[in-house]
Parts: sequence; C-alpha cells; structure tokens
Amino acid sequence: MKRFSQLVIPYIAWAVMMLILPMGLIALYSFTKQGNTIVSFTFTLEHYAKFFTDPDFLIVLWRSLLIAFKTTVICLLLGYPVAFFISRSSEKLQNILVLAITIPMWINMLVRTYAWIGLLSEGGLIQRLLGFFGIARGELLYTEGAVLLGMVYNFLPFMVLQINTSLCKMDHSLLEASADLGANARQTFIRVTLPMSLPGVINGITLVFLPAVSSFFIPKLLGGGQYFLIGNLIENQFITVGEWNFGSAISMIMAAVMMLLMMLVRKAEIHNRGGKEE
Repeated sequence: MKRFSQLVIPYIAWAVMMLILPMGLIALYSFTKQGNTIVSFTFTLEHYAKFFTDPDFLIVLWRSLLIAFKTTVICLLLGYPVAFFISRSSEKLQNILVLAITIPMWINMLVRTYAWIGLLSEGGLIQRLLGFFGIARGELLYTEGAVLLGMVYNFLPFMVLQINTSLCKMDHSLLEASADLGANARQTFIRVTLPMSLPGVINGITLVFLPAVSSFFIPKLLGGGQYFLIGNLIENQFITVGEWNFGSAISMIMAAVMMLLMMLVRKAEIHNRGGKEE
C-alpha cells in the first residue's frame, strides 16, 4: 500500500500544477479587478454581473448551447446507425471500419477544419458538385451551416466509437433469448439493444456536447468571425481586448455550466443502471 501511494505522488503533483493551479488562478482573476497586484487583490462580482446583465453576452451563450445541442443530436442520429452496423459486422470488417473512422483523427483538428474552407468556398468541390446536380448554389462558407458541418465532422467519431464500444460489449445471448421469446427485430432493438447501449450513448453525448459548446476555432474558421460563440468571446477577451478578469469570469461560468451538465449526465447514467451508484 505504501509503494502504491508513492506511485500516485507524481500524478498528484502533475494534477496540482496543470489542473488545480491554473483553475485557481482563473477563479482568482474572475473575482478581482483589473490591475490588481499579486499582493493586493480587490474582490468584486462586477465581471459576473456584467455578463448576466448584458443581453449580447447571454445571446452568445444561448447560441453556443444551441449549436452544441444541434451538433450532439446530429452526431447521435448519424453515429448510432454507423456504430450499430460496425458492431454487427465480422471482426475483420469491424477493425477496418474502426480504423477508417479513427484515421482522420490522427490529423490535427485545426488542419482538418482548414480543409473544409477549400471545400465550401466559392468554386470549391462541393459548390461544383451541387452545380453538377442542378442544385441551387448559395453561400456555403461563413454560415451557421458551415459551422455546424465542421462541428459534426470533427466530433462524430467520438459518438460512433463510444456507442460501438457499448454495442460490442453487449451480451449477444440476450438477443437470442429475445428472439426465442417471440420478439421481432424492432422489439428486440427497442427493449434490449437500445437500453444496453445507453451507457455508450451517454458517454458519446458528453464527449460531443462539452467540446462543441466551448469550441472557438471551428466557428472562427468556418464562420469567418461572423458566427460568434462563447469560446470566441473568451478568446477575444484574453487576446484582443486584454480583459483577463472578464474572460476568466466567462470561463468560470462555462465551467459551472459544464459541471452542471456532467452532473445531469451522471444522474441519467445512474437511472439507466436502475438507480444504483457504483
């Protein structure tokens, strides 16, 4: 036991330096006025009041939550059938399909998002394909649709892999038992497969929604600065405006929102397990 506790010390030190200390500094900045020295802090709540009393900031927060919700729903609707197909394939085909999904993730997300600028721009490949099929071509880049497309493209693999993991771990004898009891394919899916895959669905929702709601470079690149989300607002306060205190307050608000969402997801997971917390 003593040896085990010694092995934990490096991780604790790393967590303090890389997680707890930065969060503590952000919290400190959010409750202090700009220009305070390290030896004299003046605590205030004006940064939080500024955020919640300005309709423009609340609109940005609502827009961020809405685009993250849309991204999560689309990823779930697209990802579940893909994950279901992979889990029902042969082992060799499963490995190939999972590899095909993960290979794009080996490339930096920023580079992958840049690629969509060329595809969606005027005269790009997608514009040409739409013209070939006689579909009316409008502005594709720097729109909400472009931002949503970039979000779904980047975060869809997280949904697919989580759901696929749950489906692959499922006891297939339950499916046989359901068929023996007279259930058809639809009834088996609704009463057996779907409930058994809910842990993967919940994990997928978490891994998609949380980064989507705080993303800043996808709306910046594909939205052209015209589609402003909460991540862009935080970046703007730190880099452009220089309002570190207000930017820290917004970061703390988003951290609180994310913690609340994680608590709700946790409660949903516990409820799915029958109300028993491990």
